[in-house]
Amino acid sequence: MDLLEKLTILSDAAKYDAACTSSGSRRGFRQGYIGNTSSSVAGCCHSFSADGRCVTLLKVLMTNCCVYDCKYCVNRRSNDVRRTAFTPEELAELTIGFYRRNYIEGLFLSSGVLRSPDYTTELMVRSLTILRQQYRFNGYVHAKAIPGTSPELVSQLGLLADRLSVNIELPSESGLKTLAPDKTKQAIFTPMRQIQQKNLENREELVKYRHAPKFAPAGQSTQLIVGATADSDLHILSLTQGLYDKYQLKRVFYSAYVPVVENALLPSKETKPPLLREHRLYQADWLLRFYGFRAEELLDQEHPDFNPLVDPKCSWALAHLDFFPVEVNSADYEALLRIPGVGVRSAKRILVSRRAGPLHHEDLKKLGVVMKRAQYFLTACGKMAEGLRFSPDSLLQGLIAAERPSLPLPQAEQLSLFDAG
Repeated sequence: MDLLEKLTILSDAAKYDAACTSSGSRRGFRQGYIGNTSSSVAGCCHSFSADGRCVTLLKVLMTNCCVYDCKYCVNRRSNDVRRTAFTPEELAELTIGFYRRNYIEGLFLSSGVLRSPDYTTELMVRSLTILRQQYRFNGYVHAKAIPGTSPELVSQLGLLADRLSVNIELPSESGLKTLAPDKTKQAIFTPMRQIQQKNLENREELVKYRHAPKFAPAGQSTQLIVGATADSDLHILSLTQGLYDKYQLKRVFYSAYVPVVENALLPSKETKPPLLREHRLYQADWLLRFYGFRAEELLDQEHPDFNPLVDPKCSWALAHLDFFPVEVNSADYEALLRIPGVGVRSAKRILVSRRAGPLHHEDLKKLGVVMKRAQYFLTACGKMAEGLRFSPDSLLQGLIAAERPSLPLPQAEQLSLFDAG
């Protein structure tokens, strides 16, 4: 099998992994190294860097051979698909060739489990060693740490990659036992804990020794599959909150389950991926990371799933009308962030602008406030927007109407991840 065939198979097999981002990487210029610049090929995907640039990554598997038989996975042991694997030399040569043609700026490397987690990780380590040392590649690399890999190999991988990720995939232990019996909760969380500890140790080393090698400087992330099991949004978001608190993850990614196989334990192949639900979880995740919300504030046992009609922040506001209206000329930063339509940037602009004088409704739009949502929840100089009248029912309808124009046809499925304001 030639290299192009391998690339076609292994890039297609990697498309279900959503955790593809270079956010948080700040790999600086290095003299004599390549991959320092910013800038319909198989395996290329787009992502965003920490400074907001759109970058292109080569997204492939080391191999789609796998000893595991996870029922939801297209690469599972029992599935009849064409199997192949890159050699470390092939993968390094392919990556550097794509970079020199200006197709990519980095590599996203995952893998099925060939023989064992350790054997597969050894292949990944060899590939990245060739790329970093022989080809002197200084671009972004995101590598998957396979559950069950020995701590020594995880350490080696972290010294070669900018970001590591250990995919949890199934949000509950019961789902793991049912759909992925070869995996265990302990095997997943052990490398996650090790990566967290190594990151903390590495920060201390860098304080003492400026040129100490960096261990996964962009941190770690994980992915959760949405819709393959009956887990509620509350369960998924509570798990996310725990991961941020306990393991200091940089990101949790959500992947709407795409039915690729028929199995009595999974949704049928005719089931549409729950894209709107995935989007609501991303919006809620944004609220956890940047807006000071907690999972238990957004959902509870009586309301375990998000309202599909409005975003999570509006849903929270509707349930806490006693908190509003918020006076923009006197409210603190935390209170401003609770207003639907006010984002992190616009909240900071309000704090700066009101020092020069009181703000009025017409000023807020210039500061980036989305007034079609915010007008219901704030006052300026003690006044609501002129002519605004609403009841609880008309308020809900107004918020639904405000969101609908930004949703793609034929249904409200996805919004920008930055639209949590």
